[in-house]
Amino acid sequence: MPLTGVRVLDLSRLLPGPFASMILAGLGADIVKIEDLDGGDYMRWMPPRHHDTSAMFTALNRGKRSIRLDLKAAAGRELFLRLADTADVVLESFRPGVLDRLALGAAELRARNPRLVLCSISGFGQDGPDRLLVGHDLNYLARAGALAITGGVDGRPVVPGVQIADVGGGALGAVAAILAALRLRDRTGEGSHCDVSMVDGMLSWMSPHIAAVRNGSPEGPGRMPLNGAHPCYRVYRCADGWMSVAALEPKFWTRLCDLLDVQDISGEAFSSGEAAERAAARLETVLLTGTRAHWRERLAGHDVCCEPVLSIDEVVSDPQVAHRADQVEGGAAWFPFRVGDHGHAPAGPAPAYGADSRALLAEVGVDDAQFDQLVAAGVTA
Repeated sequence: MPLTGVRVLDLSRLLPGPFASMILAGLGADIVKIEDLDGGDYMRWMPPRHHDTSAMFTALNRGKRSIRLDLKAAAGRELFLRLADTADVVLESFRPGVLDRLALGAAELRARNPRLVLCSISGFGQDGPDRLLVGHDLNYLARAGALAITGGVDGRPVVPGVQIADVGGGALGAVAAILAALRLRDRTGEGSHCDVSMVDGMLSWMSPHIAAVRNGSPEGPGRMPLNGAHPCYRVYRCADGWMSVAALEPKFWTRLCDLLDVQDISGEAFSSGEAAERAAARLETVLLTGTRAHWRERLAGHDVCCEPVLSIDEVVSDPQVAHRADQVEGGAAWFPFRVGDHGHAPAGPAPAYGADSRALLAEVGVDDAQFDQLVAAGVTA
């Protein structure tokens, strides 16, 4: 695997960091979850559960190992540093400054292991006036302007169904930064500190929209080309749900109008205002006469960029989705890319809380008697 031999110490919790380390695990890295003695990763205990473990936690943490350490104790910090001596990457998502207060910041880590890559995921980055603000995905989407252009034509922003800033801005940004830092280390022999801001990540996604608005494009839900301003790029009702229409190119829109016998609106693909609403109403009137399955069959093979809006159960049973799935314990999982023949959803169960503490510490010279003393002292478990 591309990352076979790479060890990642993952101090993160919840979604962004664990998603990033899941991708790294799927590329072959050895992921070690460092969890405290007060419950560890909060996602472990979130319902619904699968075999007494959070189903969401299982999806994010297959194939990893877990160790419990009290990093506030001197002995716990020393054990972490001994593990860091064997690692290639430390991934963390604390607020800026927390690792420094624990005497485990970039300077301390690099003094012990100059080749170590430290990746810090935070909401606003490691510097700036708002770097210490608390927040979650919705807040970062709001600050980056993404919510202001997401919603209905009434202008009310909507809460997205997936955590876009967490995954797109945080997790995937962290993966890219870590891989770049490892490549740089190959050339220089030195590690780096990767500063991954979820707001910055979303701003990078927003950059074409920001450029368009600052050069005269209208702004707001339902007012921009890719958020519903035009009839050719909208979601429409049908008899049993919704159909997505993304016929941006004229050839797709014209073909769709011909197939649905609405040639009278074939010139309205990029109309706006009242003309757009009349064309959209005309198209929806036709789509309401059939089900999603009917339209999928009717439009199949015609290249018109129309797809049904599927429920999660429908997604999982979709033939294309199933074809790309990896078989894992408890069902199937999906990995976002392949590198040649490499890159798969990590196999195996998610680790039990602290299940690998003894084995991992044995790798850095802690024998059974010493481990039992550390447990008695409340340093590990």
